[in-house]
Amino acid sequence: MSEFQLYFMLGKEHILDYANGYDHILFVLALCAMYLMRDWKRLLILITAFTVGHSITLALSTLDIVSVNSELIEFLIPLTIFITAVSNIFRKEENRSTLSLQLNYGYALFFGLIHGLGFSNYLKSILGKDESIITQLLAFNIGLEFGQIIIVAIFLFAAFIIVDLMGRSRRDWKIILSSAIAGIALVLMKDKIFW
Repeated sequence: MSEFQLYFMLGKEHILDYANGYDHILFVLALCAMYLMRDWKRLLILITAFTVGHSITLALSTLDIVSVNSELIEFLIPLTIFITAVSNIFRKEENRSTLSLQLNYGYALFFGLIHGLGFSNYLKSILGKDESIITQLLAFNIGLEFGQIIIVAIFLFAAFIIVDLMGRSRRDWKIILSSAIAGIALVLMKDKIFW
């Protein structure tokens, strides 16, 4: 297995690791909650905006250009999940204007910056003291994006079954999913405040 393949697999497995990466999975699901199968292009752009954000800070932190308190980041990650989920609950279905979509992409990019700092500790631990890490960073980020696309595909399939085939309302699906995610995020935030 090449070095690129190794880091690609590490990135993919890191995002799909529901035992240790559940906070990132929850964030991706919170981003997805507003969308259905027919919205897949918009959702793909949204997930890519998140990937761009976390790729930037992942690179900057891994290269020791940026350093942020890891305990703060561990609290901010569930906070981003909570904010995204709660905003889904109050967002109207009809609000699909260009400005609204651009704000969504901006939030995903900004919150991706925070999540990238969380990924960086993991990546630093496996990179060790390697001098040239550009290939590893690229492969790891592509693996993360691939893993996120798998999560999105599973989500869209579930949404298709529940909303389109079973006839449940899109609004109810969004509210139930977002409420559950917000509740889990609150518990995660509480756990990070009271070590």
